[in-house]
Amino acid sequence: MANSPRLTSARDLLTALQQIEPVIKPLPGHEDKVFRCGVCMDECYPGLFIGDIAAAKKKDYLLRVGITHVLNTAQGNKFASVDTDAEFYKDANIKYLGMKLLDVPSANITQFFDSGAQFIDDALSSGGKVLVHCFMGISRSATISCAFLMMKRNMSAVEAIQTIRKNRAIYPNDGFLSQLAEFDNKLRKERGEL
Repeated sequence: MANSPRLTSARDLLTALQQIEPVIKPLPGHEDKVFRCGVCMDECYPGLFIGDIAAAKKKDYLLRVGITHVLNTAQGNKFASVDTDAEFYKDANIKYLGMKLLDVPSANITQFFDSGAQFIDDALSSGGKVLVHCFMGISRSATISCAFLMMKRNMSAVEAIQTIRKNRAIYPNDGFLSQLAEFDNKLRKERGEL
């Protein structure tokens, strides 16, 4: 009897994260320097940047790099949230989408997969560049970006995690890894792979 495909687990995704050491690159727009703190964002897939609060709040820098869309996966005024909105980016003519989401394992990030993936896809399809950010740019933003790669670029969860991890030191919390694994299994069933 042939081996049947097995379900993806959060452990598989954690292993995928641990197998890749991200390459530290210069900050886009500052290719002559490497910054280890301050404004922080990385191009993790063509046109898709993942970053932190400092990158998100520096509109002049975003415009210089060519960012046309911003997806804030940590919108709000609570601890570890980012208090920007569409009005904040209006003068820069940057399209905005905000998600009120805390970086806790119990948060239901799956509810934002469709809208986040569509926003990113719309940005890239129109020739734009999108910054997906949260407070530190390692958990919420990385998870939504993985969902985009899975839904719109037909990657498995492992492939999506590894694609992003090659370019940025990401670490989605355990609850988000579990939700990505469940989502991966759902997509694989829909595609007839399971």
